[in-house]
Amino acid sequence: MIARSKKSMKIACILMSVFFLTILSSIQISAQEHSYETATIYYNEACTMCAMYIKQELIPTLEENGIQNIIKKDYVNEKENRVELNKLNEKYNVPPALQGHFVVFIDDKIVLGGHVPKHVIVDLLSKEIEVDKILVLQDEMQNAESYFAWGFKGEAQEYEIDAPIQNYIDWYEENKDSLIVPENYEDYWNFAKLFPMVTIGGFLDGLNPCAFAVLLFFVAFLFTLNRLKKDILKIGFVYILAIYIAYVLIGLGIVQAFIFTGQEHLMAKISSYLVILLGLINIKDYFWYGKGITLSPNIRMGFYKKWLQKLTIPSVFFVGFLVGLCTFPCSGGIYVAILGLLSAKTTYTQGLYYLFYYNFMFVLPLVITLFFLSNKKTVGTLLVKMGEHKRMLKLITGIIMIALGIIILVWFV
Repeated sequence: MIARSKKSMKIACILMSVFFLTILSSIQISAQEHSYETATIYYNEACTMCAMYIKQELIPTLEENGIQNIIKKDYVNEKENRVELNKLNEKYNVPPALQGHFVVFIDDKIVLGGHVPKHVIVDLLSKEIEVDKILVLQDEMQNAESYFAWGFKGEAQEYEIDAPIQNYIDWYEENKDSLIVPENYEDYWNFAKLFPMVTIGGFLDGLNPCAFAVLLFFVAFLFTLNRLKKDILKIGFVYILAIYIAYVLIGLGIVQAFIFTGQEHLMAKISSYLVILLGLINIKDYFWYGKGITLSPNIRMGFYKKWLQKLTIPSVFFVGFLVGLCTFPCSGGIYVAILGLLSAKTTYTQGLYYLFYYNFMFVLPLVITLFFLSNKKTVGTLLVKMGEHKRMLKLITGIIMIALGIIILVWFV
C-alpha cells in the first residue's frame, strides 16, 4: 500500500514537472516572439536635448527590454548616414510630416520618431503587436501634449501623451480592412502642395526691384557701347547665371543650418514668422521709404560700372554674383520661408531638386525682361517706371510675403 502511494506520488511529480516545463517553454517561446535584436538611431549630434534623451532614457529603455545591439549614426556630420536615412524613409514610404528630427529603426517592425514617451516604447517592445509595422512620432523636445501612431496604412492617429499605444493597436485592428496603403506620399506632396507653392514663390520672389535695377542699368550701359542685340543677350545671360549660382549657394547654406539644428519643423515656423515680419517692413517702406529699418540695399552703381567697363565674361559674372549676394536682404524673405518649408516636408535629395527649381523660377523674370530689352526706348521707359512705382512695388511685395507666411503656417506647418 505504501509502495503504491509512493509510486503515485512519483507519477504526480513527473506530471507536474512536465506541466510546469510546458508552461515555462510557452512563456519562453512567447518572449522570443516579442524579442528584438537591433536598434539603429539616426540623430543630430549637435542637438543637446536629443543627446540627453538618447543617453538617459532611450538607450536604457532599449537595453532593459532586451535590445543589446544599438547603433548610433550622426546624419548631419556624416553625409552617408543622411543618404542612408533618406533611403529608409523612401523604402518605408514614410511621409515627410511623420519624419522626426531623429529616428530609431528597430528591426523591420518599429520606427520611433523624436522623443517618444517611455511607456509607449516599453509597450511596443514587451507586448504582442497586431500590426505588421508601426511608427510612433513625438517631435517636441519638451512639454509635449500628444504623439502620433501610424501603421503604414491610412492616416496617422493622434493621442494624448499619457495614452497607451494599445489604443491605436485596437483602432487599427478594427479598421485595418478599410485602410488604404498610399502609393506614394512623396508624389502627393510634390505635385499637390509643394510644387505650386515653390513655383509661385520663386517667380514672385524674382519680381524684386533690386536685381531688376542693376539689370536695367547693365543693359543701358551696354547700349552706350553700341553693342549688338546678340552680345547683350549673351552677356545678360552670364549676369543672370551668376545671380542664380549665388542664390543656390545661399540656399544650400541655409538648408545646412536648418539640418544642423535638428529642428526642421521649428525652423519652418520661425521662417514663416520671419517672412511675415519682413513683409511688414516692406509695407512700412510704402509709407516711409528708406526710413528706419529697410530691406532696400545700397547698390553702388559706380562700383558695378567700373567692373562692367572691362566687359569680360569673368567681370560680368563677378558683378552678377555680387548682385545676388547684396540683394538677398531685399528679396530673401520668401526664399527663407520656402527653404524652411522644404526642410520640414521633404527629404534632403528632394529638397535639393526643389532648391534648384525655385532658383530657376527666381531668375525667370530676369530672363523674360532681358528679351524685352531689345531697344533703348524700352530700357528708358522701364527705368522711369521703376523709379515712379518703387513704393507700390514694396507694398505688393510686402502683402505677398505676409500672405505666404500665413499660408505656410496654416496649411503646411
